[in-house]
Amino acid sequence: MPQKKTKLPASLLALSVISGSALADVTQQVEDALNFYHYGKNGAVKVDLNYRYENVDQDRGAQRTANANTARLRAGLLSPVFHGLQGYAEYEGNLAMQEDFNSTRNNNTAYSTVADPQQSEVNQLWLSYAGIPDTVIKGGRQRIKLDDDRFIGNVGWRQMETTFDSVLLTHNNQQLFGLTVNAGYIGNVQTFTSTTENIEAPILNVNYKVGDYGNLVGYAYLLDYTERENYEKSSQTYGLRMSNFQKPGDTYKLGDNYGLVYTAEWGRQIDYGHGATKYEADRINLMSGFTAYNFTFQGAMEQLDGKGLNKTFDTPLGTNHAFQGWADLFLATPADGIRDVFGTVLTTLDRGNVVLTGVYHDFSDDTGQLHYGKEWDVQALKKFGKHYSVLAKYAYYDADQFGTDTQKIWVQGNISF
Repeated sequence: MPQKKTKLPASLLALSVISGSALADVTQQVEDALNFYHYGKNGAVKVDLNYRYENVDQDRGAQRTANANTARLRAGLLSPVFHGLQGYAEYEGNLAMQEDFNSTRNNNTAYSTVADPQQSEVNQLWLSYAGIPDTVIKGGRQRIKLDDDRFIGNVGWRQMETTFDSVLLTHNNQQLFGLTVNAGYIGNVQTFTSTTENIEAPILNVNYKVGDYGNLVGYAYLLDYTERENYEKSSQTYGLRMSNFQKPGDTYKLGDNYGLVYTAEWGRQIDYGHGATKYEADRINLMSGFTAYNFTFQGAMEQLDGKGLNKTFDTPLGTNHAFQGWADLFLATPADGIRDVFGTVLTTLDRGNVVLTGVYHDFSDDTGQLHYGKEWDVQALKKFGKHYSVLAKYAYYDADQFGTDTQKIWVQGNISF
């Protein structure tokens, strides 16, 4: 059956040819209109509009190629600070302009999955207090991102993000050895498919900056899912992480144009709470690389255990799209675990406004004996100042003994104030 052809909107293409001066003038007018003051304290209207075209083509018999044209709007109101108190309310809605895909909620199961359902919701609704020195206490529905988002993240790649009904205390004392402590409790998870999962989850993340060498992090995440269908997602995870690379440009400098990057991390996961299956599993995450001028070269390995265990090492609250390939074949850890050996080349151009990324993955089980497949990922991001960006992204998974051949193509435009 022939697939529908989809034309990208002219507005997305036009964004790339707007002159710098005209864009700056419009941007300043929008900034002035959205920001306001109350007794000298800033408040603001927040707006984020994200258009995306996603194509998913899988070698899966009768499974139809997915074409998703979606536009997501977030609109929020941030109050001025009053005696240390500040509030924020944010709406989020996703419009499916073309719905030839399985969103996980639209019953279009004949198509490949694009997990961007047409839904609307209260995305954030929180109140914070900053009246204690070096400390912010925030309660309500909020975005939480810790370290590289592997364990606690907002799944920011999807149109609808994950947020948490929670209380989070953040203590940031740069005078005390650059120490940052995040301690909190999560009561509900508002997922990126706009469903709610009940959970009882104390979390702790302690980050100590070790001079120019990076950050030493210790963490404990105790996830107890309280609905029967989610019991087996419960776990307790403890770990240590040492890294000097969080974003492009981070490096331990060896000279003006050269530097080193690295990550070394270990985690142990154990059964907990309502989870009936007894198990213990480890995660190892290693990366080393170097920077030269505007280029970063990395070699890395991430392993999540599973083989011979009753249950695999899982990260149900993580931003899993960012790990083990953008084709998303491994959002859930296979029963035999996974070992992902991969290399990354990243460069920034135009004073950081253009970011080009290429990644090659080789996947196997956690023993390295069962070869799952390999994957190539490439991405180009162009920023137009602080508020505008366009992105093109491609992933191809070549299956061997796990999953199916998968190709994904994305084109995206974003406006954010």
